[in-house]
Amino acid sequence: MANRTDPLAKNIRGTNPQNLVEKIVRTKIYNHTFWKEQCFGLTAETLVDKAMEIDHVGGTFGGNRKPTPFLCLILKMLQIQPEKEIVVEFIKNDDYKYVRILGAFYLRLTGSDVDVYRYLEPLYNDYRKVRQKLSDGRFSLAHVDEVIEELLTKDYSCDIAMPRLKKRWTLEQNGLLEPRKSVLEDDFEEEEEKEENEGMADGSEDEKDHYRRSPERERDRDRDRERRRDSHRHSAHAPCLVFSVLNVCFLYGISSHQRLHTASEIEIVEIPTGFTVLTVYSKEDRDYDRDYDDMDRDYERERGRGRDRDRERDRDRDHYRDRDRERERGRDRERERARRRSRSRSRDRKRHESDDREEPKKKKEKKEKMKEDGTDHPDPEIAEANRLRASLGLKPLR
Repeated sequence: MANRTDPLAKNIRGTNPQNLVEKIVRTKIYNHTFWKEQCFGLTAETLVDKAMEIDHVGGTFGGNRKPTPFLCLILKMLQIQPEKEIVVEFIKNDDYKYVRILGAFYLRLTGSDVDVYRYLEPLYNDYRKVRQKLSDGRFSLAHVDEVIEELLTKDYSCDIAMPRLKKRWTLEQNGLLEPRKSVLEDDFEEEEEKEENEGMADGSEDEKDHYRRSPERERDRDRDRERRRDSHRHSAHAPCLVFSVLNVCFLYGISSHQRLHTASEIEIVEIPTGFTVLTVYSKEDRDYDRDYDDMDRDYERERGRGRDRDRERDRDRDHYRDRDRERERGRDRERERARRRSRSRSRDRKRHESDDREEPKKKKEKKEKMKEDGTDHPDPEIAEANRLRASLGLKPLR
């Protein structure tokens, strides 16, 4: 009787309100001492006093999954089904944060999608700390807005499956909800207006100078410089024909000594001559190629070492595999010898048993034969005569 739902309570989502809590959790709540002692006979008016005594939130905890008082009061509210106005007053209560969370949790279970968004989203502005009991029995620090975020976004909260909630933008498209307005939106608008006013007061020259000195401009320049350097490095490895120093200097119309000095400074020179583009390598190109060759050599050396290590590892693995296989063969041979010995023992045992069984039979047959011949007659003379008659093939004397 104490666990039965109020007869005047309405079905929620097509079922008994208490069925929103899973069967195993509901059974643990019914067997808990807090439910039997503190929740018995509670009404919508007296429930407020018990809610004000709560000092933490949570689901079940410990090895045997004991429920928290918060979970017991949630089930009690589902049992008595208080009116919507009372639940809204729970949510609007600013003095007791746990009473607010209790009302928000109950509304998330039983309320419509529009009511859930309408009454729970304003609680995002509540940053007060709350104690939350974990599944291992320890306490952790949380905030009211974090609990509300869990109710609106997670599938489970406090070991209770949350009913499916429609997306907010779907309700906005259907005209059931207005677009959400953040509390900080006014501050953002004031900041934007202030920046616009300051920009109008400054001249266009200042804006250009700001653009010249801006970090974005410097980043663009660095990116272009890196791109040119990469294209130069890739082009330095293309196939080309290299003229002698005199011919190159003749093309430029300068002396050999001066041209050599200049060629070491430039990055790349491309000379179109019919079908081929000739490239003159600079000093930096040779250094880069040398470094690149050293890196390739180191890479190949390290790769060779890796192959040697792999071969050594494979050799050790094969050695251990052969050793294990040989041991297994030895064990198989020992088992086969033991089987043969057991078979030979059983064969000898059967032979001895058969001999022991046949010996009494022979004695019995011999005794019966002696009785038929009459040679075992108590009178010695008759027994002697029967032996003689038996040798002659005559019937024995009785």
